[in-house]
Amino acid sequence: MLICTNIGITRKNLNNYEVEYLCDYRIEKGVEKFFVKWKGWPESCNTWEPTRNLKCPTLLKQFYSDLYNYFCALKPNKKGFLKNSIKSLDPSLSDYIVKKAKQRIALRRWEEELNRKKTHSGTLFVENTVDLEGPPMDFYYINDYKASPGVNTLGEAIVGCDCSDCFKGKCCPTEAGVLFAYNEHRQIKIPPGRPIYECNSRCKCGPDCPNRVVQKGPPYSLCIFRTDNGRGWGVKTLQKIKKNSFVMEYVGEVITSEEAERRGQQYDSRGITYLFDLDYEADEFTVDAARYGNVSHFVNHSCDPNLQVFNVFIDNLDVRLPRIALFSTRNIKAGEELTFDYQMKGSGDLSTDSIDMSPAKKRVRIACKCGAATCRGYLN
Repeated sequence: MLICTNIGITRKNLNNYEVEYLCDYRIEKGVEKFFVKWKGWPESCNTWEPTRNLKCPTLLKQFYSDLYNYFCALKPNKKGFLKNSIKSLDPSLSDYIVKKAKQRIALRRWEEELNRKKTHSGTLFVENTVDLEGPPMDFYYINDYKASPGVNTLGEAIVGCDCSDCFKGKCCPTEAGVLFAYNEHRQIKIPPGRPIYECNSRCKCGPDCPNRVVQKGPPYSLCIFRTDNGRGWGVKTLQKIKKNSFVMEYVGEVITSEEAERRGQQYDSRGITYLFDLDYEADEFTVDAARYGNVSHFVNHSCDPNLQVFNVFIDNLDVRLPRIALFSTRNIKAGEELTFDYQMKGSGDLSTDSIDMSPAKKRVRIACKCGAATCRGYLN
């Protein structure tokens, strides 16, 4: 029997083809059969195949898992379904199975794209076991600030240190009149609100200098996952993170405060917030991670967060343009969600935007879903 006579796939060479996903299921004369989408071939070439013809144990496991989850969602109090009790699938169920399969493929491709684009050592994973949401359609992964027209973020350090041992020498923080930020384990030791001055491209110390932490990028493998309580995407760590460790930077498009005010009105009306004011000493610029950003774009807010914001200066010493680094406030277990307080400023204080409701600042209030005992009720 021919599988797809118009393009020459025959039953004899079936083993030469790869199953892309399984679309449907039925029992025919006591034999289990699956409707197969073949990788690299149009859907018009889909065929019904008995289980013995399928060499795809992972896809079969995913198919049954999707069936189980579908039935559990319909009847939460039931323990699932008996596979042998199903003779064929309702069209709505087979439609769900196909959508779930296509979503899984899209998320896997997005995961591969993220890992091609990121420059840090940790691996990024993507997971959605909650709904049919796929990759965001209007998000572009970047590793550093993206300057908007009229903004220059590429400052170059004029001088650097001559230290052979930056712990003991007159290093960059000392020259800047601030405290050395790290201990011998590269953990933050200064309180929130104090700036971090790392060694820069002019410094004579090597890449293993203990004052080069943020510039090396996130060291942890992280997972972008779909939350099950209506908070959209979130980020969890796949590795244990010790207290006071650098976790990630908050990057995005650097825009003027005036442009931020305009975009903020739009974002508030959509119930989203990605604006981070760079207000270490001035309030001229804002980071907008809505369209351009890294993994921090997906980190959710919490009124009781496990990440803390710090201002960082490396090559660009313009106090109007600090880099924003997120450090752990406590030991974080593998599998735990990462969060920071969206109202936390680099100064260590809370933003007063949620209090100042003058006409220039008046915004739509966005309800907080963090669930913390200390929840303030709103994101802004």
